[in-house]
This record gives sequence, structure tokens and C-alpha cells, in this order.
Amino acid sequence: MAAHSGVTRQADPGIDLARESGASVRHASREVPGQPSARLHQNAQAGSNALLEVVTQQTRPKAKPQTAPGHDQASRGLTPSVEGPNDLPVPQPSAAQGGSAAGALRRFGPLSASPLNRSFFSEPPSVSTLVAAVTEPALAVGSLLTWVWALHGHVSRADLVLTIVVLALSFPARNRSSMPATAAWAELTAAWVARAGVIGLGLWATRSLDQVDPRVLVGAWACTVVLTGLCTQAAGRFTVWWQSQPHGRRRAIVIGAGSLAARVGQALRDQAGRGIDLIGCFDDRLDSRLDPGARGMRQGDLADVVNFINHHDIQDVYITLPLGARELGAPHSAEPAASSQGSRIQRLLHALQDTTVSVHYVPDLLGITIIQGRLRDVNGVPVVGLCETPFTGVNQLVKRAEDLLLASLILVLISPLLLGVALGVKLSSPGPVLFRQRRNGLDGREIMVWKFRSMRTLDNGPIVKQATRGDPRITPFGAFIRRTSLDELPQFFNVLQGRMSIVGPRPHAVAHNDEYRELIRAYMVRHKVKPGITGWAQVNGHRGETDTLDKMRARVEYDLEYLHHWSLSLDLRIIARTVGVVLGDRHAY
Repeated sequence: MAAHSGVTRQADPGIDLARESGASVRHASREVPGQPSARLHQNAQAGSNALLEVVTQQTRPKAKPQTAPGHDQASRGLTPSVEGPNDLPVPQPSAAQGGSAAGALRRFGPLSASPLNRSFFSEPPSVSTLVAAVTEPALAVGSLLTWVWALHGHVSRADLVLTIVVLALSFPARNRSSMPATAAWAELTAAWVARAGVIGLGLWATRSLDQVDPRVLVGAWACTVVLTGLCTQAAGRFTVWWQSQPHGRRRAIVIGAGSLAARVGQALRDQAGRGIDLIGCFDDRLDSRLDPGARGMRQGDLADVVNFINHHDIQDVYITLPLGARELGAPHSAEPAASSQGSRIQRLLHALQDTTVSVHYVPDLLGITIIQGRLRDVNGVPVVGLCETPFTGVNQLVKRAEDLLLASLILVLISPLLLGVALGVKLSSPGPVLFRQRRNGLDGREIMVWKFRSMRTLDNGPIVKQATRGDPRITPFGAFIRRTSLDELPQFFNVLQGRMSIVGPRPHAVAHNDEYRELIRAYMVRHKVKPGITGWAQVNGHRGETDTLDKMRARVEYDLEYLHHWSLSLDLRIIARTVGVVLGDRHAY
């Protein structure tokens, strides 16, 4: 039995994972008293069985012609297989292999370690993306060398070095053929302005400005932008024309007719100009139970899907049913349907495998706050990330480098201002110059945030009252530095310490965090990144007092939007806009 167990685990660890998950769910459903455990058990068991079947369906041996018992296995050095858990045939090692787990490993190898065991792969780039990636760098290099040859008649070593730098900065280029014309031209121009700035800075830093003819730079820059823009527009029009032809279009159907199916259907209809034709949807339920947005698309029941595919040249199928969808014969039964019947989703998948359609599964994530959603492959096990920090891997290094460089530069520039404000605080009222307040930082851990003292009191207890207009606690000089945000300047030292970032969700007092986390959904998700001196909410009108729950909720929504869309360019935009907000905003007091 030891050898038997070893073979089973090494042959496919995903089977044990799915089985253990199902057992855990069943155990949890029994352990919760006073809950509708029978229905919970039914749904959990259905989802677990469906997942198990998806994981193991590729490992099931196909039916073979009837032979003498043990004949085929013996010919391959194996004894006859026995039925393992979930009726999966488990090959038994022969005596020649030692009848041990080690022998099984030598025979089959650790399947989970093989790169072929991956469940999900990245989608390959489209042809238009590949063409765009090489066209723009080629035009840039060609324009540069053409101008050099036209003006000088030869290419110098400095010109070759410049050509290599241009190629490195522009490859691979972005595909803008699907963007609106105005947006494409604007982004293209901005990209080459930035590259020209980098090249100019490099020439100045290396004292090589006299090695390059400025006419070459200007002429090559203009030709690259114009030619690339024209090629982008031509590629976009060609793509639209190609996808409008019958051979360039794909016909799609949706399985299910609920709210998720309605959204998928609308998304596919919006892509009609990109070569996708939505034909309809299929569902077994009565029309009264279907989503109004999908009711008019219904073409039949699930039993009609395969026949419809074969007779209407369908290329894509989008499944919106839950993985644990059961037979319709007993929709409210406390007992799960018989295993021989299986789930609707599994029977549908088996039927679709008898066709040549591309099958896409759409998970039901409606109503879930997704931050940095990602699909990963953990040693062959697909994992969908729903809530993750944007600062992992290279992004973490970029963010920290941004904070260190900008905070150091800003502190050097504002050092006289820091001395002046500190002197003003000290002379305007008795007390310390700096106020240290407990705030929640990264991962909700408490940090000490520094500010210039602007009040006569140092509130830092379990109850902290927000500042209001005309607050008697605020000193006259404190009102000035709060209105101009000068009281926040010491937080650049917090940035150097690693407690804060220049850009991020503003930190609230610990007492306020404890209050609002109970009132606002996903409030604590904002603490998946370091708090910032300024943020996306602050430059969008949510700076200052949050005297109502709606104001705080709106601020949190902007914070989550920042986490979802973070990029270095977004940080720089926020920093630039902060200057205008500080000078013109009147919400802070």
C-alpha cells in the first residue's frame, strides 16, 4: 500500500489538492452550528467535484478494446491497475520495478515539476502587436541614419552609438492601432518627447553635445513621429477592414443567461467592430428567471448547444455558469445529485470537447473589489489573485527608488523653508515643534508620522476629533501651515525612513481607522501600500475634513482606484497636480 500511495501522489498532486479542499469544505459545513449546512454542503460538494473532474479529466485513460486481464499492463511492465479514489485507475508497479514508490518515481517522474504541467499560459501577442513592436524602432533608426547620411555623407562612431541608444529606448514599441486617432498621436508625441529628453540629458552628462548635429536630432525626431503615426493609422484601418470581412470574423455564443452572461454579451457586442459576432446564449431555466439583458439572446437549452455549434459555424463559447452547477432535476434537494449524473458544467465540457470550438470560462467576480487581479500558475495549480499590492517585484524597487530620489531632492530644496516653519511654530505657541501621531501604515501596522505642530493640544489617544473650520485648538500660525500643507513637510523624513511614500493613500489616525473599517467596505485594503504625503484622492477634491461618511467613502474609492491603476507616470502626475491643489484649494483648515 505504501507504493500505491506514492504513485498516486506523484502522478498528479492536483488530485490530492482538490480532494483535500473538498474534505475541508465538507468538514467546515458540519462544524458551523445553526447554519443551513445541508445546502452549503451540497453547493461546496458540487464545486469540489467539478474542480476535481477538471483537474483529473486529462489523466483519465481512454477506453481500450477488451483484453485478457493484466495482459496489456504486463506487456508494459505493470501489473493490472486497481480502482483508486474517485474511480481513477492507479497503475501498480511490477516486481521488476521493486514495487516501491521510488520505482514509481523512476517510471513516471515528478509530473508536478515538469513545465508541461502548467494549467495556464500567457496569451501570445497578436500579429499587429508584433508588427508595431518592430516598426516604430525601425522607422526611428532609419530616419536617424538617413538624416546623418544626407547631411554628412558618412556615419561616424558617435552616430552609431546614438543609433543604438535610440533602438534601445524605442524597442519594443507599443501597439496603438486600436486607439482613437487623437489619443494615439498624443501618446506617440509624448513618448518621443520623453525619449528626446533622455537622449539630451545623456549627451549633456557625457559632455557629448558637440558630437551630434542638432539638425539630425530634430529631423529624425519629426520624421519618426510623423511616419509612425501614419503607419499606426494605416494599421488600424487595415485591421478594421480585415475584421469586417467574413473570413476575419469569429462567431460566439454564451452559455448561461444570468447577470454575468448579460455583461459578457454586452462586452462582446461592443467588440463587434473587432471581428466578434455574438449569436446568442443558452440556458435551461425559464424565461422568468433569466436576466432581462440576456433574455432576448436566448437560442435554446444546454442540450441544444452542440447541435447549434455544428450548424452555425461557431468558433468561441463563453461559459458563465458556476463550476458547481448541478442537474436541474432536484434544484432544491438537500442531497447532491448522483455522481453518475455529474454536474451540468462537466457534461457540457465533455460535449464541447467533441467540437472544435474555443472554450472560455468567465468567473463570476461581480461585486468583488479586485485590486491588481492576476492569474498565476503555482507549480501547475491555477491561482487567481483578487487583492494584491501593486508593489511586488520590479514595481517595489521602482517605487522605493522614486521615494528615495524625490524625497532627498525635495528635502535639500526646502531645507530653508523647514527651518523657517520650525521657528514660526516655536515662537507662535508653547510646546514642541514636531507632533508625532500614531497612524496605520503598510499592512495596518502602527507607525509614527511627523508633522509640524499646528494645535495647542497633542491629541493622540483612542479618541481623536478631526479638525474643523474655526477649530479653537488650532493656533493662528498653525492655521496658515495647515492651509498651505506646510505642516506635512516633515513627512519627507518618514519617506526616507521607509514608513511612508510620497504618493499613496493618506494615513488616518488609528482611532479613525478603527471607526471607519467597520463602516466602509474594503477600507483596510488601502493599507496594502505605504501611506503617502499626497494621493489620488487629494488631487481630486477630497482633501481636508471628512465630516460625513459619504466623503470618507469617496476618499477610499479614490485610494482603491490608485492601487488598481498604479504606475510611475501616475505618481508623477499626482505630484505635479498637488502643487496646484495646495496653492488653490480651500478645503484644508
